[in-house]
Amino acid sequence: MKILTFIGILGFLAMGMACLSNSDKDWADLILHNGTVYTVNPKQPWVEAVALKDTRIMGVGTSQEMLTFRGDETSVEDLQGRLVLPGFIDAHTHFLNGGFALSSIQLRDALSKEEFIARIAQKAQELEPGEWILNGDWDQTQFDPPELPHKEWIDEVTPQNPVCVNRLDAHMVFVNSQALKIAGITQDTPVPKGGVLIRDPETGEPTGILKDDAMDLVSRHIPEPSLSEKKRAALNALQHAASLGVTSIHDMAYLDNFEVYNELLKENKLTARLTVYIPISGVDSYSQQVSSGSPDLLKIGGLKGFVDGSLGSFTALFFDPYSDNPQKKGIMVSDMYPEGIMEERIRKADVAGLQVAIHAIGDRANSIILDIFENVMESGEKRERRWRVEHGQHLNVGDIERFGRLQVLASVQPYHAIDDGRWAEIKIGKVRAQTTYAFRSLMEAGATLVCGSDWSVAPLDPISGIYAAVTRRTLDGKNPEGWIPSQKISLEEAIKGYTLNGAYSEFAEADKGSIQTGKLADLVVLDHNLFKIPPEAISDTKVWMTVFNGRILYKR
Repeated sequence: MKILTFIGILGFLAMGMACLSNSDKDWADLILHNGTVYTVNPKQPWVEAVALKDTRIMGVGTSQEMLTFRGDETSVEDLQGRLVLPGFIDAHTHFLNGGFALSSIQLRDALSKEEFIARIAQKAQELEPGEWILNGDWDQTQFDPPELPHKEWIDEVTPQNPVCVNRLDAHMVFVNSQALKIAGITQDTPVPKGGVLIRDPETGEPTGILKDDAMDLVSRHIPEPSLSEKKRAALNALQHAASLGVTSIHDMAYLDNFEVYNELLKENKLTARLTVYIPISGVDSYSQQVSSGSPDLLKIGGLKGFVDGSLGSFTALFFDPYSDNPQKKGIMVSDMYPEGIMEERIRKADVAGLQVAIHAIGDRANSIILDIFENVMESGEKRERRWRVEHGQHLNVGDIERFGRLQVLASVQPYHAIDDGRWAEIKIGKVRAQTTYAFRSLMEAGATLVCGSDWSVAPLDPISGIYAAVTRRTLDGKNPEGWIPSQKISLEEAIKGYTLNGAYSEFAEADKGSIQTGKLADLVVLDHNLFKIPPEAISDTKVWMTVFNGRILYKR
């Protein structure tokens, strides 16, 4: 009897200890289980489930293991085998512009001169007299025949509305006579260095096409949106990003954008992590500009500059002439003038320990910026800089090797490859095209490939970028095996470009970019398993759920 009593007492004590342990257990806020989780962590690449607590990942493993973190208040999602990835990081956007573009005129899919004119005419009827028609993202290469628009196309249908609509590469705008009049642009207007103003060869009058720094002649006259309008555009952009699984964004922008996002941060309305790159011309005052924000949610990442323009605008800078315009080799834009200013600013950034991200598209532009980087690195202290070339589209073979040797990040936008691939060889020929969007060659040279969209120049959707990087199937369907297929990369490499490499490019790989215990709880769930479908089917995949900061932000 005494033995039984003793055993009973032990059982009672054990039960009490168990109850105490359970009451003190750190329960998850959200558990995603019964999934196929690709963690982008080479030490544990595949798991079934993830448990989240507050803003962090508290555990990864089997469904059985993670469900032990289930408490009375825990939300549980059965993924039914769906693919889970780290939240996508878009390393190159013009995010606030994209937000405005969502509600602006849409010209990207205008496939003819007639449709282009009709959409502008319709927009003019929707607006009050004097309101500007902006954005657009048009592409004249889709017209038959391909031709740049002329102000006479739309003057009659926009008599009371100034027009300034940008080409989809954002390096060329088209304006009507109203806009030219407001800006005071005539046949005698001098062209700013780093810009191009197209004139009628017979009359000398401006045609309405302005490129690169010449665009400022008009843009400075466009009324600045109010803070409330900017906040509304930012919220629209954030909502769009959530629907696409984008939880971190690099915005190549201005200090004003940072202030807009900071207002949303104060209002607890930021639903993605924003890293803003401001113009390199502000290097001298940078230290005074980083006075607010939040390390996890909003920060200034570094300085952005430009060497040249774009391929579609004939302003990307090449060593050799354009194949379809032998008089042109492209231009250097205003960030490069006066001579030597770019290197001077990068040296100042280096002394201050700042990251720089420089736009370079043509082969000569890339060579110039790599020269500058190498000069500054050789004379500066030995440290990890993680400097970035934005786009790096057209490269000489020797410069591909330099990306790896100098450890310069190649910040690329894969969607551009399947877009430009329709017509790039017309402009630069087959030989130069072999090292265009040279993703595989850059990786083999030891460079880190960081992927983004360039939204609103291209769609924000990372799935379309992954599809482009893996297949290189051009949008016109003419390259089913891929345009320059030797430059394809694997699915794992493309995903890493949109996740862990993106985090690395902003010095945040310890906090995000892979699904690991302790990292920020940013996840995306897809409706198809990219690893189980043919590469050409990747583009049909949709986001089923987006988790940001430990809470479900979007669910389809």
